[in-house]
Amino acid sequence: MDYKEIGFMCGIEIHQQLAGKKLFCDCDAINSTKKPNLKITRRLRAVAGETGKVDIAASHEMKKDKEFIYVSNSEDTCLVEFDEEPPHSMNKDALATVIEVCQLLNAKIVDNIQVMRKTVVDGSNVSGFQRTALVGIDGYVDTSQGRVRIPNICIEEEAAQKYDESKDSITYKLDRLGITLIEIATEPDIISPEHAKETAEKIGMILRSTGKVKRGLGTIRQDVNVSIKGGVRVEIKGFQDLKSIPKVIVNEIKRHQKLISQNKKIQMEVRKAESNFSTTFLRPMPGAARMYPETDIAPIKPEIKKLVKREMIFDKIKRFSKNYKLSSDLSKAIAKSEKADLFETIIKKNSKLKPAYVAEILVSYSRELLRDYMPCDPLLIKENNLLDIFNELDSGNITKEIVMKILVDISKGKKLNFDNYKVKLPDNFEKDVEKIVKNNKGAPFGAVMGEVMKKYRGQVDGKILSELVKKFL
Repeated sequence: MDYKEIGFMCGIEIHQQLAGKKLFCDCDAINSTKKPNLKITRRLRAVAGETGKVDIAASHEMKKDKEFIYVSNSEDTCLVEFDEEPPHSMNKDALATVIEVCQLLNAKIVDNIQVMRKTVVDGSNVSGFQRTALVGIDGYVDTSQGRVRIPNICIEEEAAQKYDESKDSITYKLDRLGITLIEIATEPDIISPEHAKETAEKIGMILRSTGKVKRGLGTIRQDVNVSIKGGVRVEIKGFQDLKSIPKVIVNEIKRHQKLISQNKKIQMEVRKAESNFSTTFLRPMPGAARMYPETDIAPIKPEIKKLVKREMIFDKIKRFSKNYKLSSDLSKAIAKSEKADLFETIIKKNSKLKPAYVAEILVSYSRELLRDYMPCDPLLIKENNLLDIFNELDSGNITKEIVMKILVDISKGKKLNFDNYKVKLPDNFEKDVEKIVKNNKGAPFGAVMGEVMKKYRGQVDGKILSELVKKFL
């Protein structure tokens, strides 16, 4: 597809949750697993914004006439989330992180931060609005396809999470409401679907490089705005992952092309990215009518500090590949993971271990446990457990083959005792290896090792067996 020829225009919006405390109260920024013990019900109506008009998207939601039920656990929320108490002062640490991100994205910091209310009456905000504030303007990020401009960077509240839904009501859980979000919006400088993915990934890695963002499913979201010649802008929400971005955009372009060929009007609207890479209608496109000033929070004079020099994740990927001889994919996986620092600590403390082996274990063990060893909880495996395991391995007290068993046992709640896993060399195993070599006379080294490992895997370190096979060959 010739994207220039079809008049392809595309920009993205990225919403990233921050760790720590919430934006306007002292509750922790967590996704609670506690059972709700509080409940209120509300009905919401849209109000006119600064323009004197009611926003079209808000009117659309209000017509659904839904009752909203809000639940939470009293240990994880306070009166601010229930809109029964005014917001506290803005979280200074969160604002400092957003200012740092503005600097990393080459943006100018505004002179005064004015918190605004954005009308939202789909129930995801108890108050009927979301608090948002512009922090940075006129930034940019450089990509392989050229510079992508970033006109604005905002700090705002996260919405509540949908918990249940019926014909007449929607239930929301409030532990997510009020978590700090960074919103980053680009100009339509993206020239192709793959470029959209690259831009989202580059900005995402800059955000992760601060060390201040939340990690895990749902903590970062991308919205894509797209249009082609003869059509209008459509916003797509709900991407499952970065890989789905190009596929959804291509299918959305084809939908636009089909409508244009049939002389049908493309509606300016918000659509949802589905799992089959198509899109479905969510609501009309909101506009400026939904915004009005927040009267409970005074304007804030930003405190701009000298940017702390940090190693960006994309630079770390290159360094890992060069210094530790990791493959491109493995360098990327470990550098982007939460265990990047742990990886380097292990390598520095254990000189006999191969970096590629350590990196592979660190990036894959949680996935492997959940796939093959349920019921288990990978979160039970702490950093000190991993440090001890690799130290024992480097010392020759345990074998590589037993490492996964140790991780399985810890994830199932068993107390770690290395005496249960230490290498106990079988009696006369050297003579047995010699016999296997003689019985496979003329066979290549790999075939002989295969026979030896069948018998002694997990009992004797592979390196010891390899040296013995070479000796008797």
